[in-house]
Amino acid sequence: MVRTMDYPEHRVLSGVQPSGTLHLGNYFGAIEQHLALQEQYPGECFYFIADYHALTSLKDAEALRANVQDVAVTYLALGLDPEKALLFRQSDVPEVTELTWLLSCVTGMGLLERGTSYKDKVARGLKSNVGLFTYPVLMAADILVYGSSFVPVGKDQVQHIEFAQDMATHFNTTYCPDAPVLRRPEWKLSKTPYVPGLDGQKMSKSYGNTIPIFETGKKLKKTVGRIETDSTPLGDPLDPETCRVFALLKLFCDDDALAELETWYRAGAREGEKFGYGHAKLLLGEKIASRFAEAQAKREHLLAHPEEVEVHLRAAAERARKIARGTVDACLAACGLR
Repeated sequence: MVRTMDYPEHRVLSGVQPSGTLHLGNYFGAIEQHLALQEQYPGECFYFIADYHALTSLKDAEALRANVQDVAVTYLALGLDPEKALLFRQSDVPEVTELTWLLSCVTGMGLLERGTSYKDKVARGLKSNVGLFTYPVLMAADILVYGSSFVPVGKDQVQHIEFAQDMATHFNTTYCPDAPVLRRPEWKLSKTPYVPGLDGQKMSKSYGNTIPIFETGKKLKKTVGRIETDSTPLGDPLDPETCRVFALLKLFCDDDALAELETWYRAGAREGEKFGYGHAKLLLGEKIASRFAEAQAKREHLLAHPEEVEVHLRAAAERARKIARGTVDACLAACGLR
């Protein structure tokens, strides 16, 4: 007998892949929204560190362990509250891979062959493997196993949510049309503006153009100094519309500060003195350091006490796994395996 699933009205699900040091693109593109959602839906935000997914491209075991720890420390330092949101390792919930197999048996090859993410990664030189090709099935399992109602994503990830919708529909139609087991998720588009990297492309570890969230001191100054600008002489008017430094400063400024900054740009002067790209970069470095100063201190504490991080990860995984087990058991029963 297939049992009816009892899901809450809203449950948020999102994952972050531990493929490298988290940067400003990650923060403004995902983390900031994740932290806001925990206040809106306390107890129903599920954030997992996608270490299974990372295996499609990262083959260094020690690097993977370090990256997973860095993601966990970063989220906790920036304000994730274990009382309001679950943060756990994907691999601590093996039921996800169990559901992946069940979904793969009702998913057509044509669906996966339409995957733009797979095509883009291969085009950029990432070696193709079965895991990379079937990545959307594992992602769908991540979403469906917890009965997620919506997934916050950028526009480039919408197709993966559509795939998850299709897989849920195919499974329910095939095995349990009268008592659907899998919940159809929706996507929630992020309102985050485009976050440019040092070269003007989207900030991404893949492009090597990032500014790490917790970069400090001389390293931060050097990194910010690498932001590409034109050759406009010091004191000449600057165009804020085309400046990559200005685009990043916008993320840290309120409306009044931004209006004042734009005035400096267009005048090429600030308080009677010349103003140029160098001044803008110094200002950006100061704002980055100031924005994350409190989190930086908490991060140092967590790095020195990894056992605290592990307690949070294990407790969250325990709760997540109970929910995942219930979903998988219902799916197995629907398939005739129970």
